[in-house]
Amino acid sequence: MTITWRAAALTALGIVPVLLVPVTLVVLAWAVLVVLACAVDAALAAAPREVAVRRSVPATVRLTEQTRSTITLTNRSGRRARLLVRDAWQPSAGTGINRHRVDLPPGESRRVVTMLRPTRRGDRLGDQVTLRSFGPVGLAARQVSLDVPNRLRVLPEFASRRHLPSRLARLRELDGRTAVQVRGAGTEFDSLREYVIGDDVRSIDWRATARRSEVVVRTWRPERDRRVMIVLDTSRTSAARIGDLPRIDASIEAVLLLSALASRAGDRIDVIAHDRRVRAQVAGVSGPRLLPALADALAPVQPALMEADWPGVVAAIRQRLSQRALVVLLTTLDPSAVENGLLPVVGPLAKDHTVVLASVADPEVSELRSRRGSAGEVYDAAAAERTELERAAVTVRLRQRGIEVVDALPDDLAPRLADTYLALKAAGRL
Repeated sequence: MTITWRAAALTALGIVPVLLVPVTLVVLAWAVLVVLACAVDAALAAAPREVAVRRSVPATVRLTEQTRSTITLTNRSGRRARLLVRDAWQPSAGTGINRHRVDLPPGESRRVVTMLRPTRRGDRLGDQVTLRSFGPVGLAARQVSLDVPNRLRVLPEFASRRHLPSRLARLRELDGRTAVQVRGAGTEFDSLREYVIGDDVRSIDWRATARRSEVVVRTWRPERDRRVMIVLDTSRTSAARIGDLPRIDASIEAVLLLSALASRAGDRIDVIAHDRRVRAQVAGVSGPRLLPALADALAPVQPALMEADWPGVVAAIRQRLSQRALVVLLTTLDPSAVENGLLPVVGPLAKDHTVVLASVADPEVSELRSRRGSAGEVYDAAAAERTELERAAVTVRLRQRGIEVVDALPDDLAPRLADTYLALKAAGRL
């Protein structure tokens, strides 16, 4: 049983008879009266366990978007239920007002809605639903907390989708809708057109020219149905916070944008999240089903506080790829992590596949490099400058092994990686 402010107010009213008749018996009598009134009021309240509770939430919602948790209450008792309902969720579920007053006659049902705006991706779990049933006077209440398990999967925000239309326009130019004069390994014949000044003479089709009595050139387009393998590093380095979010969140944005673009280009996409074992994978999915499958698979992926097993990653890649493909590694350019783990094994991989390494740069490092106001800031600037030089040296060593490197700020990583993909496709390197 719980008491309310009304019981406290009733108790405070007892000061009047105590002042008029300052006898201990009066104090005790008033206290007994208040206790009896609260007990009777609680006894007349509807039993909260006789109220059936059902909670429903959507299966998924995107990060920062709003959704609803709906609780359906059915009064199976013979008394009117005057309820205070608390819909409890994890703090990261972003609950709004989660306490609701409900007047529920016998045999009827009511719904209450709690608005949710999640602040973290992954699975957000619903906690207990607490029912507090008040008596007719409102002096006391009976309370019970019920386990009503629910799970809301919060998908990545995919804020980088705003860059998709411009990249698709460039893809259409490469894809032959606007003919381009690109010829080399990994391209397909598209069409014939009349020669114009500036065209490569090596693209002239002499047989077609002889038939049509005008100079005709061949146009080419990048091949379709290429393999793109994207590896998301989920080791300890992906847990580093860049701004307000961990590094892995910016990497997931890059995975989604590149996958959407490559899928529209007709390429086959495989994605694995790996540290010392595979945490998530999506393979054999294409078309409109690809992005939902990726978002659902990557939503619960969190960094693991362990070192990445890069030989195991390379073995997993070779197991999945039987022909030349584009391999994208979303990891870090931290010198210690690259030199001790990735660098020894990535060279042979680059001989068989086109390899791109994409890393998130920390904007705070650039800010530290520009500060010179005090002795402490000078030391910080020197440390930041040294960090940048080490990253530049690692980048040079990777490029010497034939690896494309994309190093960009969190908001720029996804579009920069998409641009790199388009450049490789235009050059016939896929």
